[in-house]
Amino acid sequence: MRRSRWVLSHAVAVSRDVERLQEIRSRTNVLPLGSGAIAGTPFNIDRELLRKELEFDGISINSMDATGERDFVAEFLFWASLCLTHLSKMGEDLLLYSTKEFSFIALADAYSTGSSLMPQKKNADSLELIRSKAGRVLGRCAGFMMTIKGLPSSYNKDLQEDKEAMFDCFDTLHGALRVTTGVMSTLKINRPVMEAALSPDMLATDLAYYLVRKGVSIVCVCVCVCVCVCEPSAKANQVNSKVLLFKNIKHAVSL
Repeated sequence: MRRSRWVLSHAVAVSRDVERLQEIRSRTNVLPLGSGAIAGTPFNIDRELLRKELEFDGISINSMDATGERDFVAEFLFWASLCLTHLSKMGEDLLLYSTKEFSFIALADAYSTGSSLMPQKKNADSLELIRSKAGRVLGRCAGFMMTIKGLPSSYNKDLQEDKEAMFDCFDTLHGALRVTTGVMSTLKINRPVMEAALSPDMLATDLAYYLVRKGVSIVCVCVCVCVCVCEPSAKANQVNSKVLLFKNIKHAVSL
């Protein structure tokens, strides 16, 4: 599997987040003006003209709903939670790959910090903070939903809590996106270490596919692949492991 496949797996998730945000805008970009405090306004205003001038996509059809609904806030908070969840998953992968046990990647100094105990250690704090921000935004989303779940119809003062939740989530997500962009654009790939991590057993599926295409039954395939992968000569020489494994196919099929 190539690194590009891993990168694209996260890019696809983020692309879905972009699509969801666009959908939210088209659904929530509705003009509430004219709803008054609860029962509309007695003044003869042209709501359609206001909609066009203010570039709204639609007009609210019920004054009680328009003054009391905060669906647009809830949708944004959920979207931000899901987007940061995706960033957190990517950050966790990168954290593992940057550890000494893997050493597949190295983060730039601008997105790392020094250890308070070991002078030579470089901590991937930027990724850890992205991971933690997901929990913060998820908490904001859950907290706001608890606020609005029991409210009666129309406006209630409880709804002033929407500003703090929404603005905090916006700022948090904006910062996380900037850090993620910086990390991904500056990290270094340690190709020799990644190549050294390859092992013969990774070819097991390729062998299975090869044998199936040759008409070998699935039961025999399982036996053959086990014999080939577990062959000591294949384990001892990883450079030529692929050649050695395929050389053992004829022997395995004869068992």
